[in-house]
Amino acid sequence: MKPFIPALLAALITTGGAYAQSISVGPGGVEVDPRSPRERAVDREIRREERARDRERYYRVRDRGDCRTITTVRETPRGEVRRTERVCD
Repeated sequence: MKPFIPALLAALITTGGAYAQSISVGPGGVEVDPRSPRERAVDREIRREERARDRERYYRVRDRGDCRTITTVRETPRGEVRRTERVCD
């Protein structure tokens, strides 16, 4: 019992700086997010910029007008597999 108490105190002291900034419970289970609110805001801003870039690229390709849709049908042992692909030249 005596060696247990110093080990417990050492564990408490070394893990004193680790804490969760956010804990959420959802359909996937419990999620612990150790990031600070500032780090989460930076990540959100990066994702927002990426979505804007993707949206701009999509509209640029869509407006060109020289795109076509290719549908390939492949027979597998489990049935028919259709794959639709958009090709812009």
